Parts: sequence; C-alpha cells; structure tokens
Amino acid sequence: MSPNPRSMAQRLAGRARDRARRGLHTAVHAGWQWIQRHGEITPHTPGRRRFAYLGEGACIGFPVGAIYGEPWISIGDHTLVGTHVTISAGFVPGLDLGPDVIVKIGSSCSLGRGTHIVGHQSIEIGNDVFTGPNVYITDQNHTYGDVAMPIGRQWPENNPVVIGDGCWIGTGAIILPGTRLGRNVAVAGGAVVRGEFPDHAVIGGVPAKVLRSYDAENGWQPPLRNSPLMSLDELAALSVDGLEGLQLLQDKLREEAG
Repeated sequence: MSPNPRSMAQRLAGRARDRARRGLHTAVHAGWQWIQRHGEITPHTPGRRRFAYLGEGACIGFPVGAIYGEPWISIGDHTLVGTHVTISAGFVPGLDLGPDVIVKIGSSCSLGRGTHIVGHQSIEIGNDVFTGPNVYITDQNHTYGDVAMPIGRQWPENNPVVIGDGCWIGTGAIILPGTRLGRNVAVAGGAVVRGEFPDHAVIGGVPAKVLRSYDAENGWQPPLRNSPLMSLDELAALSVDGLEGLQLLQDKLREEAG
C-alpha cells in the first residue's frame, strides 16, 4: 500500500518546523551570549572611563543594573560584579558630589546577581568580600522626626558604612547606615545589619546579632562541633566515587542532622 501523500507532506513539514525551531533556539542563545560578552564593562571597554577607578581584571556583568555617579565609584582589581547589580553614588545621575570617592569596592571581590550598593556619603568595601544574590547595602535612610509628614518626604540622614576584608554577606542581607563589619565576618542570609561587629564573627537575625565569634585564646564561642563531618581523605574520594561518593556525603549529612 503506497503512503498517503498528505501524511508524508505533514511529516516533512513537521520535521522542517522542528529543525527551524532548533536552529532558532541555538541562534537566540548564541546571540544572547554574544550580547552578554560584549555588553560587559571592563578596563578594556569605553565604559571604564566614567569610573573613578576600574581595576585590571575587573568586570561588571551585562545586563547591568542602575549604575550612575561613576566618577565617585571605585572598583578594585579582579573584582567581579554580577548581572543586574546596581551601584550608585548620589540621588540621580548628573550631580556634583564633591572631590572624594563615595563608593569604594576593594580588590578580588564578588558581588552576587541583583545586589544593590547605594551610596551618598561613604561606603567602603574591603578586599576579598563576597556577597550572595540580592544583597542591599546603603549609607542613607529616611528619618521619622515629624509624625505629621509622610516618611518618604522627610530629609534623609547619612552614616558611613565599612565592610572589612574577607567578609561574606549572605543572600538577601540588608546592610544599613552606620554598619561597621570587621575582618572575615560572615553575615547570614536575610539578616538586617546595623552597628559595629568584631573581626571573625558570624552574625544573623533581625536585627542582626553575634551568633558565634573567635578569639585566639578560646577559639570559637560557642565551640564548633568536635569532629569534622568528613575527613580530608573522604572528601577527596568524592571526586572519584561519582554517585556513590555523593550518596555517602548525603548519608552523613542526614546522620549529622539527627
């Protein structure tokens, strides 16, 4: 029995549509990767000229967030800024903010996707600082001195922010005006941080408080668990054991959780 010409045509048309769809899919993703790569701001692109400093090896991912006040923004060497990150100095573009850098980001930092750094007086971020996605850092907040006036119309107040070298700031954390973090401070995701915190502390909560801290005489307080979850040999084995090794890790995590 000879094939139905109409069904043959339909199959051929379906195959052609599938090939066209796959080709379009490939073209769209390749095109988007090209746009992202060529939209980055680096020391070798014209966008670098707007900044007070954009260090060697630094990169601001594309699409960018709201970036303005660049003459008062300094970004150190080898710092990576994720996509959709807002870094601003001043209320709006075009203001004269004076002679000093307002937002200073150190070297070898990594700012997670969607992070906002909004400076008006002084935000200083040290070297080797990492943030998760959607972190918010600002040195300005509105006051509530006049109960009869809408809060958003009251004159704001500034208070400098300092984040020490080596800090880790978890996803969704908010760093409020006047915050000073010491060196190697870990901020839990979702924390709302205001005030001064010492070196080598773990902080979290709303408002944030010290959950654990370290000193040379007593070590970590409260103490860490007595024994590591896995030995170095066991961790090394994961790279060669494939799914069996990952299952071992999962079993140990479940056992540790009780």
